[in-house]
Amino acid sequence: MDYDVAIIGAGPAGSTCAAFCAQAGWRTLLIEKSRFPRDKVCGDCLNPACWPILDRLEATDRVRAQPHAQLAEVAFVSPRGRTLHLPLAVSERGEIAIPRRLFDAVLLDRARELGAEVHEDAPLMAVKKGWHLQTTRGDFSARFLVAADGRNSTVARLLGLLPAATKDRIGLQIHLPRPPEMQQRIAMHFLPFGYCGMSDVGDGQFNLCLVAQPAHLPDLKAWAGSRFTVPADAAWRTIAPLSRAPISPVLDHLLVIGDAARVVEPFTGEGIYYALASGELAARHLLAKDLRGFAPAHAQLYRGRLWINQLARAAVLRPWLANGILEFAHLYPRALQFLTSKVIGPVARSERTARIA
Repeated sequence: MDYDVAIIGAGPAGSTCAAFCAQAGWRTLLIEKSRFPRDKVCGDCLNPACWPILDRLEATDRVRAQPHAQLAEVAFVSPRGRTLHLPLAVSERGEIAIPRRLFDAVLLDRARELGAEVHEDAPLMAVKKGWHLQTTRGDFSARFLVAADGRNSTVARLLGLLPAATKDRIGLQIHLPRPPEMQQRIAMHFLPFGYCGMSDVGDGQFNLCLVAQPAHLPDLKAWAGSRFTVPADAAWRTIAPLSRAPISPVLDHLLVIGDAARVVEPFTGEGIYYALASGELAARHLLAKDLRGFAPAHAQLYRGRLWINQLARAAVLRPWLANGILEFAHLYPRALQFLTSKVIGPVARSERTARIA
């Protein structure tokens, strides 16, 4: 075999797995279809659970050296226009937002530094069990294969493992000049025809995300255009599917991680954490030659947290539910604080007061 492990996809999951495998002395190949830096549709938020993993990668300082926003507040706006403001703990270990083109490049550089052989601009063309890989940059073979190539995984498609996609919603994203009211803020607007997520990402920019069923996207774009300066020729980035059945994370010397294994709502602040954590977990089980133990460990990673993503999806598909949740939260703000803490961590006692508008 040419390599101990070949990893397809150099996003957070793939680069993290490659970094830990290479650090341990494994002959590690990392194959990426794009050329970095590249943009990626995402909410751009790193929740506090990411920091311990970045510490172990020795990448924390490098991430913080990139333009980013330290987030101080999240606002939820109901379909009726009522707003609930919740404070976030502002600290070096708190919630930040950073464009994926910057964050992912840091992780890829770290994997390369630690000894991973990286091939960018190398789409996967064919894969045969063994594992034998054909790319536009050459042919390779490896003892183990890791699919870290996203919700539309080429590895899963070529192996006949990719589930049928649901077509209930489409996500759009763009970075625009930040309006003053968005400084250090996240805002989630639930609307009758979809939802809009916004976040300061630093360097005078903010992330604008729209999610709706295809028929309602023109209404949602018109709503965004009435509130922000969106150029007529704006190049919106697109993501779909937003829902998809999970794939078994282990199959005959193959591990499936990140969004390739299980798709989560892209703008809830959970996706990057799951990518980092599943990448580290995969490396740990590969190095221990414990592939059988990866499936239950992977399931445990998601256990107790996925209901947040399911609730977010339900609120988007059913505006009356979003309105009900936020109306209830106006009466009992601690309920929404509890939900938020499941993603961004607990807020210090002195910062817990919710503000209603």
